[in-house]
Amino acid sequence: MDWLDEFPSLSRKSLRELNKVIDTAYRNFSRSYGEQIEDFFDPLLQFLIWLEKLLLATPWPIIIIVLAALSWFASRKWTVVTGVVISLLLIGFFGMWENTMRTLSIITVCTLVSIALGLPIGILMARSDRVQSAITPVLDVMQTMPSFVYLIPVVMLLGIGKVPGVIAVVIYAIPPMIRLTNLGIRQVDKAVLEASEASDAFGATGWQKLRRVQLPLALPSIFAGVNQTIMMSLAMVVIASMIGVKGLGQPVLKAITNQYFSMGLFNGLAIVALAIIFDRVSQNYGKRLQKHRSGGLR
Repeated sequence: MDWLDEFPSLSRKSLRELNKVIDTAYRNFSRSYGEQIEDFFDPLLQFLIWLEKLLLATPWPIIIIVLAALSWFASRKWTVVTGVVISLLLIGFFGMWENTMRTLSIITVCTLVSIALGLPIGILMARSDRVQSAITPVLDVMQTMPSFVYLIPVVMLLGIGKVPGVIAVVIYAIPPMIRLTNLGIRQVDKAVLEASEASDAFGATGWQKLRRVQLPLALPSIFAGVNQTIMMSLAMVVIASMIGVKGLGQPVLKAITNQYFSMGLFNGLAIVALAIIFDRVSQNYGKRLQKHRSGGLR
């Protein structure tokens, strides 16, 4: 027996009508404001297209040299640099270079957007319990909602393509950035904060204390948020390929559909390689930056 039969006031007809009202309202909204929303995201689309074309047009040795140099600058470890170079050479050897560059471009854009939005939101949450109470339930919904569900309203509003994919990935990946920024600032040692209160006598503002004391000490947690955002962005690559986002996700999706084991395995390993590269480089840079800035506080 259906449990709705025990509640006469809740009929299937009324539920169908409610669903119809919601669907109609969203369709009307997308028809009325879809073009304006597309125009709003056009700069993001142009930047993503430019970055993708740049990566695809640049010869592969230059890409490897640049990424190796960035890895050395961030980590100062030859093991990390060697791992980056070997991973990229293997990706090229197995014919996945172009898809990797497409994936690299969209993950880079998604990570930058997530940091640009998540960092200030996390700071606001750390500075206000009221803001934290308001935003935490939203983050809970964003993290527990099945990732496929994000695609429905985005596709209905903007169609298929790069921008809907970026939006869906950012929605899925931004919560760790917000949560760990908030957590890192709130966990700063109270003794350090009390010592910094003496600077108030010399006219230091709340922003100056945040920038000079709290953020440097919260960097390990913040960069952990960056790492998690990158990992979750890469996890959405395959799902985003369902709405036209080109990259390593499309061969994986094709492999699942047609049962091509080797194709799925190699492209999946390429995604893993990108995840490890991003993780090691950002994590080591976060540690170095935290040591440098915390040393300046002494």
